[in-house]
Amino acid sequence: MKKLVIIGANDFQNQLILKAKSLGYETHAFAWEEGAVGKDTADYFYPISITEKEEILEKCREIKPDGVCSIASDLATLTVNYVAENLGLPCNKTKYTDIQTNKYKMRRAFMDAGVSCPKFVLAGEDFDESAVADFKFPIIVKPTDRSGSRNIMKLESTEGLMQAVKEASETSFEKKAIVEEYLDGDEYSMETITKNGKHHYLATTKKFTTGAPHFIETAHKQPSDLPKEINDKAVEVIFKALDALHVENSAGHSEFKVDKDGNISIIEIGARMGGDCIGSDLVYLSTGNDFMKMVIDVACGNEPEFSGSNEQKDVEIHFMFTQQDLDRLDELKNTAPDKLYRVSDIEYENLGKVTDSGSRLGYYIIY
Repeated sequence: MKKLVIIGANDFQNQLILKAKSLGYETHAFAWEEGAVGKDTADYFYPISITEKEEILEKCREIKPDGVCSIASDLATLTVNYVAENLGLPCNKTKYTDIQTNKYKMRRAFMDAGVSCPKFVLAGEDFDESAVADFKFPIIVKPTDRSGSRNIMKLESTEGLMQAVKEASETSFEKKAIVEEYLDGDEYSMETITKNGKHHYLATTKKFTTGAPHFIETAHKQPSDLPKEINDKAVEVIFKALDALHVENSAGHSEFKVDKDGNISIIEIGARMGGDCIGSDLVYLSTGNDFMKMVIDVACGNEPEFSGSNEQKDVEIHFMFTQQDLDRLDELKNTAPDKLYRVSDIEYENLGKVTDSGSRLGYYIIY
């Protein structure tokens, strides 16, 4: 039986564990034990934090897996690439990890490769406001190495800038923030799969957020509303950006904006599957492409399989923040229950306390 090592065992990674088991793999999951849903579903579970790269590698030398992977986690990809590279398995090279996971270094890589970027600057404890003297406002402040809308702040002037930098830096693993000009336009994301440096387009998602100041995502929809010619242009830009980041063997989740003139501007790229059920559910429901299986195939050196269909079905995920959102879900349950593909557990204790994507009440998928 082929063996697959999965870095992480939370709700998202548990979907990967279940997918791998359905494909006949023996699953080995590594994670901090608290909140590890996959502890009970994986064939073998090791209570080792996903940041303990050396300890995980030592254990994996004993396991001798056919592949190492994870989904929807920037932090997990650090360990995935480190372990896989040391085992001689397909992955993205660790020497490019920084530009694939750090927003500031990513911007530098884009700039060096001629990929369009807004003005940006690195900020920390010694940040001087004069560094943005020639910036066009509004600006965005965010941690250099976190996801999930954590401590993102939009500012119309330098008022509150130092506090925003302080809060973003405190959230960052490396205690740094990036300050950049705000990009105009509607927001989208693109899902891709790459094997041996060849990129394959899967889907484009229209994204909806709370807007300023924190831009917490409220809903995602596939297919997007982009005309084909604009979407094709976006694919070209994203593929060039993936090359700039040296993404060679992994999923890709690229966030970008399209302005009123059809110009494409990249927000950031994750060398991993998109979270919020985009990669695990929406891509499959909309396109028929089994994205999670593709992630496993690439990790194990197999060719990804594609559905071969160009048709896309409408699918949406909605996140709940307020009592009104809960009421809307109840109405759907009463009037159109057949449209509900999945409803998550609901964390009622977060009602009125949503500060980022991790504290939303829950979600439902309409199909």
